[in-house]
Amino acid sequence: MEPSSRKDLWAAVHAERARLAEDLAGLDDMQWAEHSLCGRWTVEDVVAHLTAAASTGRLRWLRSVLGARFDFDLHNQRRLEEHRGATPAETLRRFRAVVGSTKAPSGDTAAWLGEVVVHSQDVRRPLGLPRTPPVGTVTAVARFFAGRDFAVPSRSTAQGLHLVATDGPFESGTGPLVRGTTLAIVMAMAGREAFCDDLTGEGVSILRSRCSPA
Repeated sequence: MEPSSRKDLWAAVHAERARLAEDLAGLDDMQWAEHSLCGRWTVEDVVAHLTAAASTGRLRWLRSVLGARFDFDLHNQRRLEEHRGATPAETLRRFRAVVGSTKAPSGDTAAWLGEVVVHSQDVRRPLGLPRTPPVGTVTAVARFFAGRDFAVPSRSTAQGLHLVATDGPFESGTGPLVRGTTLAIVMAMAGREAFCDDLTGEGVSILRSRCSPA
């Protein structure tokens, strides 16, 4: 079932955080140091970033961005370092502590659901962890991503393409066809080139060219 109300979207955020925490519980130190799909960040870095996102309200976010002089990479790195523990176990403990948080820099709840869905796959894919979110959850993210550039330029990435999910109701846009699971479409819209391998259609090469190689 696709969440639509703010209450249901937050419930989905909390569920995805909890599932990710379960997946992380059995990792060894080498796995925590594995490179994620998110640029130079390791698995532990991504988890610390998710903790920061769940711990930062609007005012704190604004102060941090101003302090970084609108350098969002610097802002994210500072907040990540603030919430990363001395050990992976402490980093995981800190993440678990914010699983049920509704704190966020803005009221765009679907965006924060997208944040945890995308970053969860950023760590699961390199680690070979098979869990995926419910189709309804990912569909809500897909609709948000197709309609708006927010934390990632997802709408721009999908512009001029006909996106069709093979496992759910999501469909968007016109142009060369891109078909695949809702999750693969979401991850590609978020710039994750690795997930283009899971897609088919004449539009895949265009989509791939717009994705980050990291």
